[in-house]
Amino acid sequence: MAKSFEENGPRAPAAQGSLSGTRESLAPGPDAAAADELSSLGSDSETNGFAERRIDKFGFIVGSQGAEGALEEVPLEVLRQRESKWLDMLNNWDKWMAKKHKKIRLRCQKGIPPSLRGRAWQYLSGGKVKLQQNPGKFDELDMSPGDPKWLDVIERDLHRQFPFHEMFVSRGGHGQQDLFRVLKAYTLYRPEEGYCQAQAPIAAVLLMHMPAEQAFWCLVQICEKYLPGYYSEKLEAIQLDGEILFSLLQKVSPVAHKHLSQQKIDPLLYMTEWFMCAFSRTLPWSSVLRVWDMFFCEGVKIIFRVGLVLLKQALGSPEKVRGCQGQYETIERLRSLNPKVMQEAFLVQEVVELPVTERQIEREHLIQLRRWQETRGELQCPSPPRLHGAKAILEAEPGPRPSLQPSPSIRLPLDAPLSGSKGKSKASKQVQKEPREPARESGQRDQPPAASQAKAAAAAGDASPPQDMPVQDPAPQDPQGSAPWDSAHHRSRESLTSQESEDTYL
Repeated sequence: MAKSFEENGPRAPAAQGSLSGTRESLAPGPDAAAADELSSLGSDSETNGFAERRIDKFGFIVGSQGAEGALEEVPLEVLRQRESKWLDMLNNWDKWMAKKHKKIRLRCQKGIPPSLRGRAWQYLSGGKVKLQQNPGKFDELDMSPGDPKWLDVIERDLHRQFPFHEMFVSRGGHGQQDLFRVLKAYTLYRPEEGYCQAQAPIAAVLLMHMPAEQAFWCLVQICEKYLPGYYSEKLEAIQLDGEILFSLLQKVSPVAHKHLSQQKIDPLLYMTEWFMCAFSRTLPWSSVLRVWDMFFCEGVKIIFRVGLVLLKQALGSPEKVRGCQGQYETIERLRSLNPKVMQEAFLVQEVVELPVTERQIEREHLIQLRRWQETRGELQCPSPPRLHGAKAILEAEPGPRPSLQPSPSIRLPLDAPLSGSKGKSKASKQVQKEPREPARESGQRDQPPAASQAKAAAAAGDASPPQDMPVQDPAPQDPQGSAPWDSAHHRSRESLTSQESEDTYL
C-alpha cells in the first residue's frame, strides 16, 4: 500500500497508453510527432494554453500560489561576486570542506546563486559522489520495468506536483516524464521502501534545478542520509521527530507548547507535511530555496528550526492564543500562516539565530526512542542514523581522490645511470656513498678524484702519477681548452635542470 497523507492504495497495472515504466514508453508516439509538425508550441505552459501568461524567475506562472511572497532582490554586482566565490569553492570542493566548512555554511545562509544552486546541492548532499560511484546505475533502473503496484500510484500523483510551474503544467510533458522516471527508479533502487507520496514534491524541486540522473541521486541522499526512515512503510521516523519537535518547542516557546498540550493536538497533525516535504508545499518559493540551501549544508536541524519558528510566530504569545480556543481554530491557524512570517528575509534570520543544535536534537531523539520502546516496543522499521549535513556526509562517504602518483616527462629504467654528477638519482647516491676528503678548494670539488690526486702529485714534484693509482681514460677536451668537467656541465645545464626536477619521481 502506498505511503501517503491520504488513503491511496495500489491499483491494477497501468492501462495501455499511460506511463508504463520504461524509457521507450515515455517517448512521444506518432500522433504527438504529427502534432509537433503542425504546431510550433515549445513549452509545456504553451501546450496547455498558458502561452500568454507571464512566468516569474522561478518558472511559476505569475499570480499562482508558488509565485506569491515578497522577493529579496540581490544587487547584480553582489550576485556576480557570490557566483565567483561559489565557482572557486566548487572547483576546489574537498579543500574547502576540509579547511573552510564554516565559510561554506555562512555562504549557504546568505543564499546560493541561482545559476549554481543545482550544482551546489549535488556537492553538498553527496549526490555527485554517489553518481561517480554508480556509473550507469540510473540508466539501468530507467530501462527496467517497474513494479506495477507503484507505477500506477506514481502516475496518479504526477499532475499534483506544482501544477502551475512551467515544467509540470503539461500532462505527459517533459517535467512529468522525468519525475516519473526518478520516482520509478527509486522504487527499484529501494524496493523494500517503495514509493511515498511525499517523495514526489522533493523530486520535483530537484528536477527544477538539475537533470533526472543527478536529481535521482540527490533524492537517494535525502531519503537515506538527511531524512532516513521518513518514507518507510510505518512512518515511524516522522512520528519520533514529531515528539522531538514538541519537546524542543517547550524550550523555544513555552506559551505555544502549553496551548498545544491543552488542546491535545498531536504533532503529526501539523508537522507531517512540513517535514516530509521539507516545507516545499508550505513556504513562498524564495523562502523554500533559502531553506533548502541551508538544509543541504547543515542537515535536518534546519527543518526543526523552521518548524519551531513557525510555531512560535503563530502561537507564541497570549494574544495570539486567544483567537484559537479549540483544536479546529488552532489547526487552521497553523495551516494559514501569516505571510509576513514566511517572508524570506524574516524567516531566514529567525532560523539562523534560533539556538537549536544537532546535539540537542540527538539527545532528544534518544529520550523519545526510549519512551517509544517502553510504550510501543521496538521499531518495526528501524532506520540508520541520520547525518547532520554536508560535512558529516563527506566524512562518511568520501569521494574518489585523484592518484598522487607522479607522471614524469622523462621515463628511464631504474638501473640506468644518468650523465653528469647531478644526474644521478637520489637512490643511487644513497646506496653508493663514498668517503670524501673533508676539505677541498672550490676549484677542485667538481673534479674527479683521479684528476685531484694527479694535481696533488704534480704539485709535490712527481713527474708521473702514483703507482697505485688506476689508469683513467682521458676525458674529452673542449675545443676551446676549458676544463673537461665544466664543459660537460655547461653543455647539459638545461637538460640537467629538468632531470633535477624529476629526481624525486625516478
